Parts: sequence; C-alpha cells; structure tokens
Amino acid sequence: MNNVQKDKREYLLFMAWGASVIAMFGSLYFSEIRQYEPCELCWYQRIVMYPFVIILGIANVKKDYNISLYSTVLSAIGGCISLYHYSLQKISLLSDVAPACGRVPCTGQYINWLGFITIPFLSLTAFIIIFVCSFLIWKKSKEV
Repeated sequence: MNNVQKDKREYLLFMAWGASVIAMFGSLYFSEIRQYEPCELCWYQRIVMYPFVIILGIANVKKDYNISLYSTVLSAIGGCISLYHYSLQKISLLSDVAPACGRVPCTGQYINWLGFITIPFLSLTAFIIIFVCSFLIWKKSKEV
C-alpha cells in the first residue's frame, strides 16, 4: 500500500468522524440551547448518529479501517430514517397521512433555512457524508 492511499483513508475516516461530531453537537444545540423538543424520528436518528462519535473516533485513533463496513451499513439506515423524516416534512401528500409521532409532530419544522434546509435535512447530509466516506474507505481497503 502506498502512502497516498493510506493518507486518503485516514482523511476519509477523520472526515466521517468530524461529520458525526458536528451532527451530534448540532442536535444537542437545537435541543438543549434552542429548546427544540425532538420528535420520535429525531430520536431514532440520534440513536444511530451518536455512537458514530465514539466508534469512528476510536477507529480514527487506531487507524482501524475495518469499521468502514459497519459504518456504511449503519449510516445507510440512518440516512433512510432521515430521508423518510424529511419527506414527511416536505411532501404534502405524505405529511397529510403521516402517523401521529408523539408529543411533537414529525412534520413540524423548527427551522426552514432557504426554504428546504430543516433538521432532518441536516441529519441526512451528515449520514450521506459518513456513508460516502465509509464506502470509499471500504472500497480502498478491498484493493489493498
């Protein structure tokens, strides 16, 4: 394995970990500082996202690229939850038939920056970054 491949995998792993850290602190900012109560689907996204901070952090320190298979699968699951949540918010047909989601409706939009950026959209973006980085690490590890 040459140094360029090694450096690229290290960079990708760090980028995936960084995305998870930003997502975690972002969600904590919205819930603890801005006092936005998370809905049920937000909690599911957090359940998938928060362990990435620890798991990818440890993998980053140990340079353990085998984590990429697991983080690819888990980020795909989290991304599907985020996409579904975002669809409930933005597609009127779905929001009309959305099931009751608890005290806070999953169709509610605490933020709506530029007309399309909501909290589930931010979560989806983080899951996509983690997925792409993890997939590329996995692919490069198979070549080695």
